[in-house]
Amino acid sequence: MTSPQLEWTLQTLLEQLNEDELKSFKSLLWALPLEDVLQKTPWSEVEEADGKKLAEILVNTSSENWIRNATVNILEEMNLMELCKMAKAEMMEYGQVQETDNPELEDAEEDSELAKPGVKEGRRNSMEKQSLVWKNTFWQGDIDSFHDDVTLRNLRFIPFLNPITPRKLTPYTVVLHGPAGVGKTTLAKKCMLDWTDCNLSPTVRYAFYLSCKELSHMGPCSFAELISKDWPELQDDIPSILAQAQRILFVVDGLEELKVPPGALIQDICGDWEKKKPVPVLLGSLLNRYMLPKAALLVTTRPRALRDLQLLAQQPIYIRVEGFLEEDRRAYFLRHFGDEDQAMRAFELMRSNAALFQLGSAPAVCWIVCTTLKLQMEKGEDPVPTCLTRTGLFLRFLCSRFPQGAQLQGALRTLSFLAAQGLWAQMSVFHQEDLERLGVQESDLRLFLDGDILRQDRVSKGCYSFIHLSVQQFFAGLFYALEKEEEDRDGHAWDIGDIQKLLSGEERVRNPDLIQVGHFLFGLANEKRANELEAAFGCRISPDIKQELLRCKAHLHANKPLSMTDLKEVLVCLYESQEEELAKVVVAPFKEISIHLTNTSEVMHCSFSLKHCQDLQKLSLQVAKGVFLENYMDFELDIEFERCTYLTIPNWARQDLRSLCLWTDFCSLFSSNSNLKFLEVKQSFLSDSSVRILCDHITRSTCHLQKVVIKNVTPDTAYRDFCLAFIGKKTLTHLTLEGHIEWERTMMLMLCDLLRNHKCNLQYLRLGGHCATPEQWAEFFYVLKANQSLKHLHISANVLLDEGAKLLYKTMTHPEHFLQMLSLENCRLTEASCKDLAAVLVVSKKLTHLCLAKNLIGDTGVKFLCEGLSYPECKLQTLVLQQCSITKLGCRYISEALQEACSLTNLDLSLNQIARGLWILCQALENPNCNLKHLRLWSCSLMPFYCQHLGSALLSNQKLETLDLGQNHLWKSGIIKLFGVLRQRTGCLKTLRLKSYGTSLEIKKLLEEVKEKNPKLTIDCNASGAMAPRCCDFFC
Repeated sequence: MTSPQLEWTLQTLLEQLNEDELKSFKSLLWALPLEDVLQKTPWSEVEEADGKKLAEILVNTSSENWIRNATVNILEEMNLMELCKMAKAEMMEYGQVQETDNPELEDAEEDSELAKPGVKEGRRNSMEKQSLVWKNTFWQGDIDSFHDDVTLRNLRFIPFLNPITPRKLTPYTVVLHGPAGVGKTTLAKKCMLDWTDCNLSPTVRYAFYLSCKELSHMGPCSFAELISKDWPELQDDIPSILAQAQRILFVVDGLEELKVPPGALIQDICGDWEKKKPVPVLLGSLLNRYMLPKAALLVTTRPRALRDLQLLAQQPIYIRVEGFLEEDRRAYFLRHFGDEDQAMRAFELMRSNAALFQLGSAPAVCWIVCTTLKLQMEKGEDPVPTCLTRTGLFLRFLCSRFPQGAQLQGALRTLSFLAAQGLWAQMSVFHQEDLERLGVQESDLRLFLDGDILRQDRVSKGCYSFIHLSVQQFFAGLFYALEKEEEDRDGHAWDIGDIQKLLSGEERVRNPDLIQVGHFLFGLANEKRANELEAAFGCRISPDIKQELLRCKAHLHANKPLSMTDLKEVLVCLYESQEEELAKVVVAPFKEISIHLTNTSEVMHCSFSLKHCQDLQKLSLQVAKGVFLENYMDFELDIEFERCTYLTIPNWARQDLRSLCLWTDFCSLFSSNSNLKFLEVKQSFLSDSSVRILCDHITRSTCHLQKVVIKNVTPDTAYRDFCLAFIGKKTLTHLTLEGHIEWERTMMLMLCDLLRNHKCNLQYLRLGGHCATPEQWAEFFYVLKANQSLKHLHISANVLLDEGAKLLYKTMTHPEHFLQMLSLENCRLTEASCKDLAAVLVVSKKLTHLCLAKNLIGDTGVKFLCEGLSYPECKLQTLVLQQCSITKLGCRYISEALQEACSLTNLDLSLNQIARGLWILCQALENPNCNLKHLRLWSCSLMPFYCQHLGSALLSNQKLETLDLGQNHLWKSGIIKLFGVLRQRTGCLKTLRLKSYGTSLEIKKLLEEVKEKNPKLTIDCNASGAMAPRCCDFFC
């Protein structure tokens, strides 16, 4: 089925659902493992989509097979059997691909081959022993039904495991990807078990499990030898099996364990399964479908190997394996603790730390948390501090596995060395030869095997690994933190980077697994944890570790400003340390910070460190959707809601309570830092409660904010609350409120009260994107009459209209108005408004700057304005008429006004098609009465011919300092004319911007001569940006 066919069929099915059914369909869709592109699609688009739009979204973001299976499964779950039957009939019919001209003959040939004794059943039987081992290693300690519930979520989306998948299919490549420990290998082995039990699709007759952690130690071999190494009895049958590639499933498990440099998998390709090649070459050829192109492939990998895989795999189906979802984690805790109260307390503690909770998607981490907290509760200890950081949790887990006072210095050093070496080599599985190479004895590991910190592979007895990647990262952090002894191995000799390299941005990009090592290292620098480690094992943390960390952070960020990513990394490290003195030293240099808060963890990190940043002057803040949920959840408020206990209120409300507690701590920054003067909140999804908390700190007398920008913030009521908070705030001088919202009457009342208050010192006010009624504008402009502090008023992207503008002009004719700058950009004004504005220009003694950009005032409107400019009483110095539909005629009116010695010194006519009007403007420039210093003609349809007039004007003009001709097609001839004039004289011109075409020798020579003649002149030949210059850049 082609995408249009699939979309039409899916649209037909979805349009038969009523509103409630469609809503249920979307809810069930959300519960499925979504493909990558669909995961990145804003879910609000899905929620708002009708049946037709939903079909379009799914077809554009998901593979056809995924859509077929998801649609059928959801309709089955909704018990809409007629639609389900229709979906199977229509969608599956088109999903079949005929591979030969005579499929019946092909099936007969395959069946005859399969009838050979020992080819199929013999190998299935030979796997039974290994299958039993696999079954016993699936998430140890779990009950089978619990395990099945978790794994089946992803299994049903694998085509060759789905019973409703058609028999004849194109070769699939399915990629199971996700972080460490979430069950990718479990799913791969479950697939093999299903094949052993004859539970796979009939299309799969042979299955081969290829473990990359085992294959990484093999030497060159043929592909036939590779797949038969564990089944020598199949060697004679390999040719006949490989001849039926369309019936074979290859499970490639742990691609990241191959230990090959980036890009190595695509450097050599081999299609001959009898030819000896290195294992990576054979696997790369298989994944690239150069080897056995008709075979089905199931690949598991961590994120770090995805880039190479994307270059290799042909149209893969990506399935993100998420491990334990929240409900799975809750069920796991209840199962582990037995006592519901204890289980839920422990669960909430883990969830209070978002980073730790995210790690909990791995069953091993859930086991670590449960084991550690349960033991603490049984001893009557407070488990709250343990979950404050990941370092605290893992350190307490380590201490709980051994008796207090156990002297394990040597053993810990050995294991931490092994962990660090493995991470720098991007290796999580250690073979016998690895241990020998590193000088580690198996006896050194016995204590940690018994303590469930390490595990030994039950299939490959010589393979060892930590129970989870995060445990290996913790021990690697311990390697750096422990006090070094003379006999310690030299880390550099073993390819282990020093602390500076560990914390470098380049290394984090190359090897992301090292990031968490740095976090643990900062966590182990905490004095209390150092004492705990020494008391438990007799190991000492290096007393110089804090100073070394400070030196490294200072070196990494000494010569460049912090990026958003670097800043977040610093804040995570400082929070993990829980050392306030360390935080004070690190954040002391910060004077401006821009931060994007995407989850509660980042709020927590910021609240810990930034309150110590006493020299912070400017904070730019962005809050992502999902941090606060109060205003974004569909629910009916129960009258009993406020009387609910913490454990019975909805999950979203519990999350909001945690977020608001952290937010309160974060907002204390505004009332405790007297140097913080500038706050910008933009593109933010706040809530009623979070806005009230922020406003509460802003209103305090210890808050000294001077400039505040609130831009595109939800909910709409936030603007009203901010205005209320600013009333009587005498330190506030600049305020920007922008966002496409409907103004409430109370919002306008608060704004008017702000301006009316006797303590108001507001000098700059910008209002953008708001919709107000004429009555609201009248009230607002009336208040301006009494305000004596406001000097700059910017109203942009508002439906002000001529009617509203007239009310403003009436206010400005008042003899005591104080406005000096007025911007009415994109307010839907017409030429009629300019007639009233001209009167203001005549009588106003204060107005010096005026912007009417993006209003279609035309030539007639310009005529009215120029009549006002011609009066000697007019004080206007800057006029911005960008994109105002001005033509040659309008240029005539402007030229006449400029020649009458008007006060105008700055003029912006960008984005007006004035063309031939340039020579009329040049007449004004030639006139000594013209006072223009800055002229902007960006994208005005100027042609090379007009450069002759412009050159003549520049020869005689003695006042013009800036000329912007960017985005005009002056071509080579026009530029040569301009440069020819400029090399003849020295003048006042300091900046010339234009669009250059080519770099001819003639132009280069002229440019050098111009610079020699005018050393103070700056010529920008690359002023050809697609975006017009901002009005505010000129309007100052």
